[in-house]
Amino acid sequence: MTTQVSFTIDTPGGRRPLSVAYRRTGSGAPLLLLHGIGHHRQAWDPVVHILAAERDVIAVDLPGFGESPALPRGVPYGLSSVVPVLGSMCEALGVDRPHVAGNSLGGLLALELGHRGLVRSVTALSPAGFWSPGERRYAFSTLTAMRRGAKALPLPVIQRLSRSAGGRAALTGTIYARPGRRSPEAVVSETLALRTATGFDDTLAAGRGVLFTNELGEVPVTVAWGAKDRLLLRRQGIRAKHTMPGARLVRLPGCGHVPMNDDPALVARVILDTSR
Repeated sequence: MTTQVSFTIDTPGGRRPLSVAYRRTGSGAPLLLLHGIGHHRQAWDPVVHILAAERDVIAVDLPGFGESPALPRGVPYGLSSVVPVLGSMCEALGVDRPHVAGNSLGGLLALELGHRGLVRSVTALSPAGFWSPGERRYAFSTLTAMRRGAKALPLPVIQRLSRSAGGRAALTGTIYARPGRRSPEAVVSETLALRTATGFDDTLAAGRGVLFTNELGEVPVTVAWGAKDRLLLRRQGIRAKHTMPGARLVRLPGCGHVPMNDDPALVARVILDTSR
């Protein structure tokens, strides 16, 4: 069941309330799931039932995405603001140092949570922050084009496209290697999530100068990269390994930038292996 947790955060105008939408299911050690920019917590749906057999799974809509409201006025969308928000959210949920898995933007946030010692283990799937300047410009221009397309297409057109494999490829082929496997309902939902994401522009702007250069000490880390990632090219995984020599680097054959739908069993196994 989807619900919201409310807590207060520091803002330039003092303490302000904030709510975050999430879905919690399963039992065991807590596992936090963080989606990428322009997406929502449903990106994790293909793997949640597998993970929930062994973990207390908490799939979150990041602030300004999905059903979570935007950050309060004056609060930036950079790591220095969003990571403490996630820490406060976990505290409000009564969760102490969960395992965390994140994809893209969520992978970058997961690594920063690990760097700050706020989590027990990190699985980062195609995380942001290991790009060259040219690769970052390419990724950001591609994301911006996807956002414009999502905003320009009327809902009936999105619904019609979602009913064919070719249409689903047109809408989501940039992030999935196997877009035809995504259900029509999921494709419509995530296209609308990209369209309505209030935090998209500010998050993209905050990421322009981001490079992840930190080690994570004793926190177990796996970086996994889709072999068919068309948004953040897989050679960035090699840079991640050089930055964090103690991390495990895993290749995800046949997977794109959002690998949870391309190969749910493989992605779930990588996450569970790391969190064990």
